[in-house]
Amino acid sequence: MQAIELLLKDEAATIQLGEDLALALKPGDCLALSGDLGAGKSTLARAFLRAMADDEALEVPSPTFTLVQSYDLRIPVSHFDLYRLADVSELDELGLDEALSDGICLVEWPEHALSALPKTRLTATFTHLDDGRRVTISGDPAALARVTRSLAIRSFLEDRGYRHARRRHLSGDASARAYERILVEGEPATILMDSARHKPGPILQDGKYYQQLAHLAEDVVPFVAIGRDIRDKGFCAPAIYEHDLDAGILLIEYLGSEGIIDADGEPIAERYLESVRMLAHLHAQPVTRDIPLSETITHRVPDFDRAAMTIETSLLIDWYLPWKRGEKASDAERAEYFGIWDSLIDLLATSEKRLLLRDFHSPNIIWRDKRAGFDRVGIIDFQDAMIGPTAYDVASIAQDARVTITPDLCEQMLSLYCAQRHALGDFDEAMFRRDWHLMSAQRNCKLVGIWVRLMQRDGKPFYMKHMPRTFSYLQVALEHQALAPLREWCIKAGIL
Repeated sequence: MQAIELLLKDEAATIQLGEDLALALKPGDCLALSGDLGAGKSTLARAFLRAMADDEALEVPSPTFTLVQSYDLRIPVSHFDLYRLADVSELDELGLDEALSDGICLVEWPEHALSALPKTRLTATFTHLDDGRRVTISGDPAALARVTRSLAIRSFLEDRGYRHARRRHLSGDASARAYERILVEGEPATILMDSARHKPGPILQDGKYYQQLAHLAEDVVPFVAIGRDIRDKGFCAPAIYEHDLDAGILLIEYLGSEGIIDADGEPIAERYLESVRMLAHLHAQPVTRDIPLSETITHRVPDFDRAAMTIETSLLIDWYLPWKRGEKASDAERAEYFGIWDSLIDLLATSEKRLLLRDFHSPNIIWRDKRAGFDRVGIIDFQDAMIGPTAYDVASIAQDARVTITPDLCEQMLSLYCAQRHALGDFDEAMFRRDWHLMSAQRNCKLVGIWVRLMQRDGKPFYMKHMPRTFSYLQVALEHQALAPLREWCIKAGIL
């Protein structure tokens, strides 16, 4: 990629660049800050650290005499000043390599040790320009692409009247999406969703890649459309204030930060039950298949069809089983496994199918205690919504992948959901409960594979902590007589 050139007219612009870089860099990145005395290197480093800490009062002493100052932040950051470095070999003693193993390094006066710095570093070169300064950022293409994206988000905000907004990291998830808090003095906080258009993966079947087969959103259009549909039906999803659909940048309503679990990570029963009550009323609504956003853009909600269910269940046999056994499944095992799922999916032909949110569980539910009715339950993740068996969403929350739900609370949720649906009209509870077990098995077969894939492919091993819980949920799913063939297969394969 070409180098990035910026004109920083004053200290405020330099501070803003530091904040933008704090949202672009990740563990393993080295940012060399080059330029004369007073060019802005220390100002940028200080702004970077304060943004990373989300603390504008963070004390950032100069490391001129200590040579390095380390900070245990959201991402660990080590701030090096090599002006007094006597010999390049001293960098080994200062722990540059160790700092880069799980953190970010900011290096002032990099010219004193260029041979010892990573070749994949970024370099920000400062030069004086009248009352301001010019900065040129060059180096590693992957890191440079992330910086370019962060600067594009800054331009998005400025073009829409948020010139002086402060950006702070909010969260990321198992996907490529990222979220920021956008803060403007005197105004309510908003949320920025950064969700660039998905890049196609390898073709798996029928000329389609995984995201297409599984009907995963590839841009932000589904989020905008489904959110509008949820709000139109009288439920709570964040309003969209500003958007760039092509770039995949949305500025959305901040619904709050309180969830449905307590400080110890335990489920708050009242909130789970109210979320299920809301879900029952949402599922009772007629389906909106086509949702227009403009004269040229209409989102068609896809079906949770055989291809989507099958490609998701393949994660167990493609990722989990080889990790568990140390060898791949045999052709015979694969044929039997997918044959069983074909038969199970056939059972769903006459099942109730409505809008399903797909990931309706604790990370994606905001509790709004001061609101009334269903407005207390804020739904924030629904871009992958489909039309399919309503039992899927109930399985998602009643067997929350990230929280241990007791059998008693699970049954309370199932009973409440069924009671609500009976009160709202015709409802086949026996079929629903069968489908709940089937959808639970489908979801948990997917999740055990996802946890391994996140660890092995994406370098995110912390999701593996959910594996024991996921298997306990899968065992509950397999208790239904309709799931007996899958239970027997899992036993033979050494999975249970």
